[in-house]
Amino acid sequence: MRTNEIVTLTRDCDAVLIPFGDKITLPAGQQVTITQALGGSFTCYVEGSLVRVDGANADALGKTRAQRVEQDNSEATGPVDENLVWEQLRTCYDPEIAINIVELGLIYGMQATALPEGGNRVDIKMTLTAPGCGMGPILQSEVAEKVRTVPNVTDVNVELVFEPAWDQSRMSEAARLQSGLL
Repeated sequence: MRTNEIVTLTRDCDAVLIPFGDKITLPAGQQVTITQALGGSFTCYVEGSLVRVDGANADALGKTRAQRVEQDNSEATGPVDENLVWEQLRTCYDPEIAINIVELGLIYGMQATALPEGGNRVDIKMTLTAPGCGMGPILQSEVAEKVRTVPNVTDVNVELVFEPAWDQSRMSEAARLQSGLL
């Protein structure tokens, strides 16, 4: 959800500088403006910069951390429901644009494969809106973490690709409408 709520940090808080991906620590008492709270993380405006605060630090913002569903897939016995994978991908948001990565057209492919030793690997090819964006590894990690919660997924491989290059034509109609491009 988009918001413009000003809060004061209740404790030191780890954050990531957008779009560079640099890790920083915001001090307790710092005022920040929460600009979006989507997918379990927060994008905040602080002293002229945007930062991403992971949901694990929601309490520093005076918010409640969204409960993550833990899935024990060590005894995976069946196939992967690919619809559930897509649902999880839709919970990952670009930190600068309040649109999920599926609607933005950042997911170029997803394939679930049964493994000979049991369980399933999900391979995802995704891109970024800008090739030099330092947020790539953070989004990559978030995607892998969320897809691992899908029943019967025992391994996730998220590959960042840049061919073909992303452009606005890859956005869904809903995303173009939401962003004012339609």
